[in-house]
Amino acid sequence: MIKTPAQIAVMREAGRLLGQVFSMLDSRVGAGQSTLELDAAVEAFIRNDLQARPASLGQYDYPFSINTSINEVVCHGMPNAKDVLKDGDIVNIDITLEKGGFIADSSKMYMIGTVAPKARRLVEQTFEAMWAGIRQVRPGARLGDIGHAIQSHAQANGYSVVREYCGHGIGREMHEEPQILHFGRPGTGLTLREGMVFTIEPMLNQGSAKVRSLKDGWTVVTRDNSLSAQWEHTVAVTADGFEVLTLQANA
Repeated sequence: MIKTPAQIAVMREAGRLLGQVFSMLDSRVGAGQSTLELDAAVEAFIRNDLQARPASLGQYDYPFSINTSINEVVCHGMPNAKDVLKDGDIVNIDITLEKGGFIADSSKMYMIGTVAPKARRLVEQTFEAMWAGIRQVRPGARLGDIGHAIQSHAQANGYSVVREYCGHGIGREMHEEPQILHFGRPGTGLTLREGMVFTIEPMLNQGSAKVRSLKDGWTVVTRDNSLSAQWEHTVAVTADGFEVLTLQANA
């Protein structure tokens, strides 16, 4: 669970490369693109341009390199030729990348064309909720501090927090201990130590927190068909705070 400085350096490089994938997508994601086309573009860029591996491809028999979660899809949306982005959509693109034996994991929301104010606000406040959680990270803090900060921000802005899915430790494996809940009580849970690396990835819904899974075995949607948004970063605990390993160079 604790990574050495040398291991974190490798993860930092994986995170830097993953940031480049999102920079590539920034100029590509738009109306008229199918999510399957985006998946192919990401896989080719990771393999050919970055000389890295799309870590989601084949993980748990998942057949794609990215997740694409549109509008009421909470997480794990599967790329599909029929899912063509259109004006007004919001979409989360979730990508993992392995380089040098270690994995980085991040996701980002994209707003397509002219997005309704309520949808834009959800996207923006989910981003702020993620950062509210990240800012709690430091040695001696508790996992409950992270969850409480996210939950408090979400509820203060009128949103619910999905509870079935959480952040996770990450390293040589995509999913390691500990689990990072996006709700909780301050001063409770595991104590953070320098060298821990994990994801923080809250999912906020406009309506109820309740979700359901579709028949494909992957896609999770809001039960009431309200919009959902998610942001994610891979974060390392440093001697005096935190380092976000998956920031884009221009972020």
